[in-house]
Amino acid sequence: MTMPAKCCSALAASALAAFLGFATAGFAQDAAAPGSISLRGAGSTFSAPLYRRWIQEYAASHPQVSISYDVVGSGEGIARFLTDAVDFAGSDEILSDSETAKAGGAIMVPVTAGMVVLAYNIPGVASEVRFPRDVYLDIFAGNIRQWDDARIKAANPGVALPHRDIVLVARQDASGTTAAFTRHLDAIGSAWRQKGMGVGKLIDWPRGTVLAPGNEGVAAQVQATDGAIGYVEFWYARRFGLNTAALQNRAGRFVSPTVAAGDLALSGRVAQVRQLDASVADPATAGAYPIPSYSWMLLYPHYLDRSKAAALRDFVEWGLSQRAQDSAAELGYLSLPADVIGLGKRTLTELRD
Repeated sequence: MTMPAKCCSALAASALAAFLGFATAGFAQDAAAPGSISLRGAGSTFSAPLYRRWIQEYAASHPQVSISYDVVGSGEGIARFLTDAVDFAGSDEILSDSETAKAGGAIMVPVTAGMVVLAYNIPGVASEVRFPRDVYLDIFAGNIRQWDDARIKAANPGVALPHRDIVLVARQDASGTTAAFTRHLDAIGSAWRQKGMGVGKLIDWPRGTVLAPGNEGVAAQVQATDGAIGYVEFWYARRFGLNTAALQNRAGRFVSPTVAAGDLALSGRVAQVRQLDASVADPATAGAYPIPSYSWMLLYPHYLDRSKAAALRDFVEWGLSQRAQDSAAELGYLSLPADVIGLGKRTLTELRD
């Protein structure tokens, strides 16, 4: 069983205020004029920094539309979406068939992508650490417990790794980042499930794992804990100044989380939106970073308020524009390939007034 970290919520809240400029509860643009259109969303912390920027940029040219977004994680965002508590949700995992049906045939539009990185805090080690596939799998399965383990040392000659316990940091909330990370570990081979580990938005981590809320909470906990390692979206690792590992990909190469390597990870072509997640579970391209993830905006196929439907369609179309995708890249996200943007636009036509 996992053990929650004391004070991790306070760490996360203070770190988020300092680095993102909005509270963990959410954010909104200034209220629009009376008679304007108000849209409310909730969900993914992975894409929250991007939604914040997009909402601000979109408001500059669309003052009649007021958009708010609660940063509660993909799991809670989906829960609110399925109970009609929001107009849209942000999620880093697509809905299941049953969830799609419950939402009346929900529309899932890919709006951005990013990289799940392994961020670490190893006292005395400032250099990049390399992890073979079986090694980072065994670290998060709880089978490698010391930083100077022979298998880590073998992959990092010349790095003075300390004899210190590894402290795992994971998400305590239902998270699309967790789903993407565990889906990748499962895709490596049968070892992950053979070790009794799960796949999904919320799993049972090894005993002693420190749990923290949101990507920002994991990043803050890694930053504050000597010997820690955790999985976070690249933006958070960069903003918190954390070291990130070079991971061995399917082709056997050790790849650092760079834009070029992330773009290669998205280079696989699929015919349907629902195939996108599977296409990046373990990318085959030689220079690809091994753990990319798409992030989705969830919409209803029909809104009683036609003005909301029109505003949401326009906002999502704007998010798929070159300007919005360039804005995402400035934050450290991956610009969507042209074919994925095409899939998203075709999917968006399912939204009816």
